[in-house]
Amino acid sequence: MASPPSWEVLVAAPSPHAPARRLSTRAVLVRLAAGLAAVIVAVAALAGFGAQWLAEREAVNDAAQVTNVLAEAVVRPVLSDALAAGDPAAVAAFDVAVRGQILGDDVVRVKIWSPEGRVLYADEPQLIGRTFALEEAQREALDAPATRAAVSDLSEDENVFESAPRLLEVYRPMWAPGGQQVLFEVYYPYAPVAARSAELWRGFTGVTLSSLLLLVVLTAPIVWTLLRQLRGAETRRAELLQRAVDASDAERRRIAGSLHDGPVQELVATSYGAESAAVDADRRGDVEAASRMREVAGSVRGNVRVLRSLLVDIYPESLGAAGLAPALRDLAATAHARGVTVNLDLGASLDHLSEAHERLLYRVAQETLRNAATHAAPCTVSLSIARVDGAVELQVADDGPGFDPALLHRAPSDGHLGTRVLRDLAVDAGAELSLATAPGRGTRWRLRVPAHDRTRETA
Repeated sequence: MASPPSWEVLVAAPSPHAPARRLSTRAVLVRLAAGLAAVIVAVAALAGFGAQWLAEREAVNDAAQVTNVLAEAVVRPVLSDALAAGDPAAVAAFDVAVRGQILGDDVVRVKIWSPEGRVLYADEPQLIGRTFALEEAQREALDAPATRAAVSDLSEDENVFESAPRLLEVYRPMWAPGGQQVLFEVYYPYAPVAARSAELWRGFTGVTLSSLLLLVVLTAPIVWTLLRQLRGAETRRAELLQRAVDASDAERRRIAGSLHDGPVQELVATSYGAESAAVDADRRGDVEAASRMREVAGSVRGNVRVLRSLLVDIYPESLGAAGLAPALRDLAATAHARGVTVNLDLGASLDHLSEAHERLLYRVAQETLRNAATHAAPCTVSLSIARVDGAVELQVADDGPGFDPALLHRAPSDGHLGTRVLRDLAVDAGAELSLATAPGRGTRWRLRVPAHDRTRETA
């Protein structure tokens, strides 16, 4: 015997731990505050980079101007051909001028280079006479005479005696009286750059943060008002939806009452009249007339049964009055008139189900039986309700021809619009809906809903 078709979950129940997606003023305000904090952090970081860049630009330009002044006012008068040739006496005389007029808190290192990379003079005596490969900036300053300044990371061998991590480095080409070219190099401390950077950062950040806080103060009442209006709109929408549901239910009751008290009663009276006319015809001996009147009476009674079945579909009075079990029995009786034999198995206690769950189970049972009557009749349907793992489980299985589950993923014009209705019911209720079917192997529906009892709701 072939195994039954496997279950395919059409609608998955939401996780019981998933928070309800509901507008929360506190959540919105927390998100706004987090966004503002992120903006402040980003602004502070960008301000830090911008302030450092501006401070370095200012410091580099100032250092270049100061170096030009020192070169013309101090170095040029004492720069001699003997110094360019490496004469020790000239080096000593130049050292006196450098230490007396240049070195100090604002200048930490002075060097004179030859174009070949030889240190002709340095305030650090151990560097004098040593030769190093010139950096690209130094060669450019010599090849295209100009003052060049930059922030140095002091990673070159010539800077082995420097203790600071960073310095401002300025190069300026000069010429001895005899025309020999040399390179004048000055190092400035980086501390003023850091101080200027902090000053610029404080100013820029202060203005920006003040503007942001002012913007928050001005927009906070607007945001608060919009949130209140949105919450009010959500509340009104929920009220309107509930009113629409209540109005629909009331309209269904009104239509059912009108049909029951009007056309149904009149048709019943018509059937009684036709039957009475048939009896009179029998007394007169008019057999043919009596037969026709009985046919009319039978036809009218058939229409009355159809209308009463329709009344059960429109508004199952027994669901609200007697509960789910009697309503399902009435539904089974109605389906029997359409060629569907229903076997009920209501093993679970249905007395404590909430009204919402009773309506859901009834609507799903009604829709599945309608599908069976439309696509599988004549057939036999097993309808059962049980409690499984803390949930109420409804199963409806028929022995009809079944169908290809792939049809569910096509347009409703394929003849399975009822399955779309079932999906919508499950989605709206947060329930799990599954299907097991295959061509020639019947159809089984399974609905699982959390068992929220009426007693728990009123506790």
